[in-house]
Amino acid sequence: MDVLSLMEFPIVQGPMAGGSCTPALVAGVSNAGGLGSLPGSLLSPAAIRDQVGQIRTMTDRPFQLNFFVQPTPAPSEQEVSAGVELLRPIWQSLGWTDLPVPAQWCQDFSAQFETLLELRPAAASFTFDILSASQVERLHSAGIAVIGTITTVDEARAWEAIGADAVVASGVEAGGHRGTFLGPQEEATLSARQLWPLVAEAVRIPVIAAGGIMTGVDIREALSLGAKAVQMGTAFLVTDESGIHPAYKQKLLSGHGLTTRLTRSFSGRYARGVENRFMEQMESVETQVPAYPVQNALTASIRAAAAKSGDTELMSLWAGAEVGRARALSVAQLMQTLVAEMRPT
Repeated sequence: MDVLSLMEFPIVQGPMAGGSCTPALVAGVSNAGGLGSLPGSLLSPAAIRDQVGQIRTMTDRPFQLNFFVQPTPAPSEQEVSAGVELLRPIWQSLGWTDLPVPAQWCQDFSAQFETLLELRPAAASFTFDILSASQVERLHSAGIAVIGTITTVDEARAWEAIGADAVVASGVEAGGHRGTFLGPQEEATLSARQLWPLVAEAVRIPVIAAGGIMTGVDIREALSLGAKAVQMGTAFLVTDESGIHPAYKQKLLSGHGLTTRLTRSFSGRYARGVENRFMEQMESVETQVPAYPVQNALTASIRAAAAKSGDTELMSLWAGAEVGRARALSVAQLMQTLVAEMRPT
């Protein structure tokens, strides 16, 4: 299936989970000629249906859904207790006598997958792991293009081998969670500009470049390095239509001195965000916290309390390494600006 035919301009909006990608943001990107992306990973099937319905009232253009490929875990009581104890300095600082243990660790991916087939968006992208060839075949039978997320050449080859239509090649600069699924995450260290040409040479399917792309000039560079399109997350994170917390948005736009780094302390999986007190306090034990999604669920109440009080020191402020170049514009203005900047001067 031809993923590139789904967009007028080679710009995919990164599917940023956690409420930042509102239906208005997704539809706005698609209406402007890009490919809008709804992150379905943290949503129930009912919520996915609702948000897709909203998007379809705002655009008749293609858009994609994105999911985390993961089994539902069954952590032991000991593992959960250990995770709660590692977080003690954080929840005690909030004046709590204990950390609430969530009733659910994550959404059921198999139920989400069936909902995806039912809704039939133009495309679907996947991260954290890889689908089976039979799942790809089911998606294709439903008319859905399949995009895998990768951080290494071997991962790109694996997605191509099971029939994926494109891969998102995500360099270490990219904001949010890393998509590594072959080998330790710590070993997937290639920068975006190192990774893109290597992947483009290794596979025949289109490569969508991700990591540190903020302007039309960056897009031109990615295309010159072998990519056929780009995926941009952080650039859309500060748009008017973004649903992130106002304090989070203000922090991202506060200046060029922001430091981002990879951490697994919030979720149990390496992700890039703006350094804050939570990351600093947990740094010495972050390799010991439970794996995603258990740690992610354990920290949910802490992050919710931080959002309620507007405390960015305890929020997960996911953002890419080039967040200092983010521009506060509407989606339409950003897309127009990117397209204009892409044109050779």
